[in-house]
Amino acid sequence: MTRRRTWLSRACCAVVLIAAVVLTVRSSAQTGASPEMLAPTLDVRTVVAGLDQPIAIAFIGQNDLLVLEKDTGRVKRVVDGVVTGTVLDLGVNRNSERGLLGIAVHPDFPRNRGVYLYWTCRSSGPPSDPFFPDERRCLDTNMLAADSGAVLEVPLLGNRVDRFVWDGSALAYERNLIMLRAFQNDGAPTPTGQGDEAQPARGNHNGGVLRFGPDRKLYIYIGDNGRRGWLQNLKDGPGGSNGDDDQFGGPEPDDAHLTGVILRLNDDGSIPTDNPLYSAGATIGGEVGSNIQKIYAYGLRNGFGMAFDPESGSLWEQENGDDAFSELNLVAPGFNSGWIQIMGPPERTAQYKAIETTVTPGPNGNLFVVSLSNGALYEIFRAP
Repeated sequence: MTRRRTWLSRACCAVVLIAAVVLTVRSSAQTGASPEMLAPTLDVRTVVAGLDQPIAIAFIGQNDLLVLEKDTGRVKRVVDGVVTGTVLDLGVNRNSERGLLGIAVHPDFPRNRGVYLYWTCRSSGPPSDPFFPDERRCLDTNMLAADSGAVLEVPLLGNRVDRFVWDGSALAYERNLIMLRAFQNDGAPTPTGQGDEAQPARGNHNGGVLRFGPDRKLYIYIGDNGRRGWLQNLKDGPGGSNGDDDQFGGPEPDDAHLTGVILRLNDDGSIPTDNPLYSAGATIGGEVGSNIQKIYAYGLRNGFGMAFDPESGSLWEQENGDDAFSELNLVAPGFNSGWIQIMGPPERTAQYKAIETTVTPGPNGNLFVVSLSNGALYEIFRAP
């Protein structure tokens, strides 16, 4: 296992500024109060209010942006601070951390009118067997169905990244690039020896961030989805030497276990031949080998932040800790973030393991911040 890290002390000024700004915006999730800026040289103002759990934005012009609402599956257009309408309404499974999660606009926009969305689709209904979804992949016939909050109403591969086309007033579906694991109900009686018999069904660790890099490739962040296999630095899965991960396969990264990674794809969903693990995947071959070829980084738990430094082009990712040590990492090609063997500084691994085993888990250059707590979008700017 290779562990390559760069901490905040070596971060570029842009990333440090973003981290500092976020840490100095204080709001109350309980009261829905507006955030209070604590940095004396910055200020914050509301761009648009009245949104329902806004989670991501993308600019399509000057003061013209698309905003995602996580739980409703709606993409709304905001022009000069006013919501002009809903340009797409997807039928999402919104349970827990699922829903409409990520957006990226093609780097040649508006000449290339591609808009890419990461979202969790819903299944046609609850499965007949709670441990085995009736649908393996998302059905396009459910794309515009009513949203669902039921934890089991999701296909096995319920997280999808699609390309839509902007026609000036709406988004039209063009094609799917990839479908990824979403279904989580691991307490099945087989395979035995997993130690998860009492674990409830869940809908977390879906990641969801999309970014185009300066190399014009699409980067996709999916969390570990509760998996425990090769990509989580466990050779034999949670069951040890029996080699099983769960009732759908694993621990190798087949289609149901391509989780806890940053993927790097061409804008049409094909695999770039200069990906860091492309040759290794070709040697392995098959479904597992093809998936390994898509990987840019692995060993990730879950995160909601990923960005490219506009000066150096370097990729940074934010990773949530479990009981300790959330991270901000500089991501080199082939980066292994170490989960689940390590979280936080390597010199504090003993402390991390002690905590994990003893604590119960509980375009103008300004920064735009979405607030799930009070349904608003804020712009942080330098005060006059």
